[in-house]
Amino acid sequence: MLGFISEKQDCWEFLRNTDLPVFIYGMGDGALKIMKAFRKYGIPVAGFFASDEFVRGHTFEGHLVHTLSQIESLIDDFIIVLAFAAGYQSLYDRINEIASRHILIAPDVPVAGDGLFTYGYCLENAGKIQAVYDMLDDEISKKTYADVINFKISGKIKYLNDCTSPREEVYEKLIRLSENDVFVDMGAYRGDTAEEFISACRGKYGHIYAFEPNPKNFRRLSKNFSGNERITLINAAAGSEKGTVSISVNEGRMAHSSVSGKTVEIPVAAADEVIPEQATVIKIDVEGDEKQALLGAKKQIAGGAKILCSLYHRNEDIFELPLLIKEIAPDLKLRIRHHLYIPAWETNLYAE
Repeated sequence: MLGFISEKQDCWEFLRNTDLPVFIYGMGDGALKIMKAFRKYGIPVAGFFASDEFVRGHTFEGHLVHTLSQIESLIDDFIIVLAFAAGYQSLYDRINEIASRHILIAPDVPVAGDGLFTYGYCLENAGKIQAVYDMLDDEISKKTYADVINFKISGKIKYLNDCTSPREEVYEKLIRLSENDVFVDMGAYRGDTAEEFISACRGKYGHIYAFEPNPKNFRRLSKNFSGNERITLINAAAGSEKGTVSISVNEGRMAHSSVSGKTVEIPVAAADEVIPEQATVIKIDVEGDEKQALLGAKKQIAGGAKILCSLYHRNEDIFELPLLIKEIAPDLKLRIRHHLYIPAWETNLYAE
């Protein structure tokens, strides 16, 4: 079982056992999460550095923040731990260029929930992980699944480089569209995914229902689609049943109130209760509440809706969400792709 997992040593164990100094690249929430793991494993941090344009005498966690060139001028050999996300090509290329000169680890810390994705965690969930691997529909999916899990354990970005697929293939090969599709966008943000859908179907669609809980984002979403009678905007979080939830307003996205910051009370709505017609395509990217959103759309999914679903917010998403979708609609074919991103964000499930 789990013969596709080649990495047996967690990145945390590697960092704890190294004799080389460890520098964290980046500041902010990602660095704080990594520091928490460092304290758990007893990993010493030699210091912090940031991109040249961000270094202006900053300090972080009691350390003066340097540039990479400053550290390179003082130390010949050291390890870099990446503490932020790289989601566009030029930054992605820069990270890989640095990784060609130094040992670089990009630890996988969950966006939502607790715990770490370790080899031990894989063994604890081996049956579920193997079940998902076995039910994937194509070899690209199996390789992507294996590479992403090996990355999550080791933090080695070579695995993400090896399995990155072009986003353009989503509506070309993975999710086939028709002229009258009813698109449900859970986690609409400011309309970026809806615009991708409209472009892919060349404006020929039936209706779009867009869920967005963040008040600021919803105002922008409303402005972007003002006057479009084929788009219904829903200022609520997608969940399993009607209710409310306390949410922390962060930089553009939303997070549970366990995250520090200003909180607001927002409504929760289930797709099955508020969508008056059968959906044909459902996209789910709701910052860690994917399971509840799926449960709230069980009738739509069982009725034949195709699905695009994020698999990276919680540790368990990579296996729990595919299993849930397959349980709701056994005839769906499941494919997994990873699009350009470090860490393993933008690892998504496509089902039709």
